[in-house]
Amino acid sequence: MLKLLQGPDLLIQPTLYGSNAEVPIGSLFECHSIGNVVTLGPYQSFHSTIGILIWVNKRLIFFVKLSSGILPNGLSDGMTTRRNIILGAGATALAGTAFYAVGRSPSYDEAEQILWNAKSPADNSELNYLVHYATLAANSHNTQPWRFGQSGNRIFIKPDLNKSTPVVDPDNHHLYASLGCACENLSLAAAAEGKSTSANFISDDEDQIEIDLAAGPASRNPLFEAILERRCTRSEYDGRPVSADDMKSLEQAVSIEGCRVLLISDKQKMVQILELIIAANTAQVEDPEFVAELKSWLRFNAASAIETGDGLYAACSGNPTLPTWLGGPIFDMLFSAKSENEKCTKQVRSSSGFAIFVSEKNDKKHWIQAGRSYQRFALQATALGMKHAFLNQPVEVSSSRPKLAQMLAIGDQRPDLVVRYGFAPPMPRSLRRPVLDVMV
Repeated sequence: MLKLLQGPDLLIQPTLYGSNAEVPIGSLFECHSIGNVVTLGPYQSFHSTIGILIWVNKRLIFFVKLSSGILPNGLSDGMTTRRNIILGAGATALAGTAFYAVGRSPSYDEAEQILWNAKSPADNSELNYLVHYATLAANSHNTQPWRFGQSGNRIFIKPDLNKSTPVVDPDNHHLYASLGCACENLSLAAAAEGKSTSANFISDDEDQIEIDLAAGPASRNPLFEAILERRCTRSEYDGRPVSADDMKSLEQAVSIEGCRVLLISDKQKMVQILELIIAANTAQVEDPEFVAELKSWLRFNAASAIETGDGLYAACSGNPTLPTWLGGPIFDMLFSAKSENEKCTKQVRSSSGFAIFVSEKNDKKHWIQAGRSYQRFALQATALGMKHAFLNQPVEVSSSRPKLAQMLAIGDQRPDLVVRYGFAPPMPRSLRRPVLDVMV
């Protein structure tokens, strides 16, 4: 069975024995630290129980008791062997496949490298090549809400509404912006192979982006070269300002008809935007439906991320990786408005500035254009050695969106996306489903 005992800091009395006898603080036990995980067991006896103390930021979160009779999925009795439980003179360590240490597994690193690798039409086909690069585009919650197909010299991108997130994105704004991101990547990949493109949004019986291909000179735009390195970096940045020349490069790169970007580096203005982020974030985190939807897209460990090929992998956000059976309860315990607001505050205060994308009209066609503009910003920022990440809360909460528009003095135009930028070490890139899985 699985038993969770919550306690503050070190003042906890863990249950160690099958009899459920309480062991007082200071009792003799075997203990060993592995990263943020401390494993614990009764002194000189380890017949039926494994104990794990979970730590986050030097704070003890809870103790997990595992009796060997009935173990969680993935921890069978047959796995409780010397290979996985190592008894030493004064230490007990749970290792091997029986537990996930903090960090990434070699299998995730390998999957990441295979996916985020250069391709050419010679590897398979022109369509597969183009779709490979298109699917490496940014997209909300890494749901990958797209389908691709080809008819002659025309590529089309259709929305996959089965991958929608109706709580955080009730009008599918982010979904269509994600299609715009994919369209931009695909166009850059086509140009690199000597194909010019013309993209149009068609909204008849079925919405789709139609991209017509024609012969043209090969052009390996620096933005194309940045596709394989682009990622959202959801960590604290180092606070360095961006040079005037780099700011000019960002402004020039994002030029897309129907959308503009506001680059904000004034600290007082950033604090005002932060206040809107915190208010909107609080509303979201206190909404059980929002939390349930977010949790459904979380991947707490490498195995889960590799199996699904989608979602938000813990390590990509700088969080420890844990077995799914353990990650869920920890998320429920730690995810709160207070903790998330503290994290957002640190992220904003360490950032160089905000990029806020504003489309001329509030319709699907312009949402797609906002996605294309953002994707170009993200690639140019990557080419300049910068990092970025979304903080979209004030455009996702309907009551906050007009307040942001008023602050930005953009009239009745809709602010589409809020992105912070700056400098930080790279984090892991997220995975994608296979190309054939997103074909129609």
